[in-house]
Amino acid sequence: MIHHSRLKSIRPTVALLKLILNFKTKSKKQRQMKKIKLIALALVVLAGYSCKEVKKESKEVLDEVATEVKEDANVEVIKFSMEPKSNSTVKGEVTFTQEDGKVAMTATFSGLSEGEHAIHLHEKADCSSDDGKSTGGHWNPTHEPHGKWGVAEGYHKGDIGNFVADAEGNATKEFLTDQWCIGCDDENMNILGKAVIVHQGVDDFVSQPSGAAGARISCTGIIQ
Repeated sequence: MIHHSRLKSIRPTVALLKLILNFKTKSKKQRQMKKIKLIALALVVLAGYSCKEVKKESKEVLDEVATEVKEDANVEVIKFSMEPKSNSTVKGEVTFTQEDGKVAMTATFSGLSEGEHAIHLHEKADCSSDDGKSTGGHWNPTHEPHGKWGVAEGYHKGDIGNFVADAEGNATKEFLTDQWCIGCDDENMNILGKAVIVHQGVDDFVSQPSGAAGARISCTGIIQ
């Protein structure tokens, strides 16, 4: 039987293991490495004790940590800042999250004119030109006609669509698809090396090759 005072000294270590579950950093790899190091430290302390109750509790926590680390390994998150183009003031943030075979895009913008604007993925992650045209045309690895996402007639893998800015010039666009990936070997799906472009106008989903969406007013490259 372990002495009560020694049991009390173990409890903080078990609590440390539980705190590991909520440990967050910006990088998935950093988060996993931090957890592994903290787990190792806690195990060193626990190794000197033989209390069955504490060992059982710590094992349950470790199992939970291992499950979360495994889940983290299947989630990829990349985030980028948009920069103004074509003498606009449009800025924003774009986050791509890959999980369970799908990629979710969440984009927030400011500095827009009120109303609808088009947003696309373009073929090159090069925002060096003032007009954003250094990004090339729409990302279209399957050589389809331009169109609304999902239509039978065809569409580009970069044809995200339109969104609406409010009277203050702010907007949010969310998009989810299983036709993209982050860093996979399928060039028809891999969004790395592409660019996000916001247009001044609206995508009409008909005009070729880009929907007559107008000037490119904000840009970011998708570079890991």
